[in-house]
Amino acid sequence: MQHLRQLLEIQNSQLAQLLRFTLYGLEATLNQARIEFPLDPGVKVCDEVLQEIHSLLQPTPTLLQTDIGWQDTIMPSQNQLKLSHLKKAFDSDSELNYYLGNSQLQSQTDSDLWNEIQRKLLRIPEELAVSWRQRSLDMAQEVGAIADNSNLCQLPFIRDEIIYPGLSGTIQTQGLSLYQQSLSNPLVTQGNGSDLPAAFLFLYMNFIEIDPDLYHALKSVFSFDVISLHSKPEQRDQYINALSDRFQRTQKAEKNTDPLSILRAWIDMDEAIHSLVFVPPAERYSWWGKLQHESRRILKKVADEAINAGNEVRIRQLSGLYADICAVSKDDLQLDCGGIPGEVLTCLRVYARINQEESPGRVIFRSSK
Repeated sequence: MQHLRQLLEIQNSQLAQLLRFTLYGLEATLNQARIEFPLDPGVKVCDEVLQEIHSLLQPTPTLLQTDIGWQDTIMPSQNQLKLSHLKKAFDSDSELNYYLGNSQLQSQTDSDLWNEIQRKLLRIPEELAVSWRQRSLDMAQEVGAIADNSNLCQLPFIRDEIIYPGLSGTIQTQGLSLYQQSLSNPLVTQGNGSDLPAAFLFLYMNFIEIDPDLYHALKSVFSFDVISLHSKPEQRDQYINALSDRFQRTQKAEKNTDPLSILRAWIDMDEAIHSLVFVPPAERYSWWGKLQHESRRILKKVADEAINAGNEVRIRQLSGLYADICAVSKDDLQLDCGGIPGEVLTCLRVYARINQEESPGRVIFRSSK
């Protein structure tokens, strides 16, 4: 236990990340086995093992470690921020408030502020994000900082991509990037379409640790509201366990090669992916929106394969006026911020009709008041 914890706490360690992912998967597997075999003689010891794993997976320091000067560590305040003009401009922009809500930036150091702003830009329309990304770089250059693409926190995914740069000069901080990594490990089997759910599982685990603005709306974990993963760590653990479980069911279905089993598993996996949300939810054509849409593209391919196998399948992503789609959705959630009143903000689960069997969708919508 001691050495496991020591490894988990090592920053920027790929071995630590792999161990964390493995423990999440083991926890989900044992929880599922515990349900399936309630009379097994190993149940009591299994419960103790689960408690030990849960203890190991308690929050560790953020993955985004920043090198800040002594002036950032002594009595931090907005007046000491080199980027105070950027913070003021960002907070007062009405167009940004429309997409992000009226919450103000919380960072107390320049390095944290840079990362907080860049992460928020991932949730707004790409054209606006590009404009603000350049504006933030211009303001950083005014105080002697320059973009640095060599100092990046790297997150494993299915492709290489610089998400946003770090800074060097008068402000030292890491940026963020994706890097293509083989996801073959004891929890992952390679196969047609199998890399993407594994990639989302690993990526989400990382993002949940570095972004305190993330919520979940996964019905199987909590059905009545969107829940902050930062203020409710037990919800964070349950969401990750559910995501890991659905990933494993997707892998199992693909091994069995039955088109309908694969389709149903993918619908559940896609729901878990789209249930990691912000408040308000990320705009559809933002970086986040496009990232999550990759799951819907694979889901469409899986549905097409089921159709080609002779099944009647209809998959519908729910959008537009809530009044127009509420008949085919269930247990929807409403918010009083973001988007246009009365419209769907994001589709958490697609509506599906498979061989005369209907499965309702689920959405978050803006209240009409």
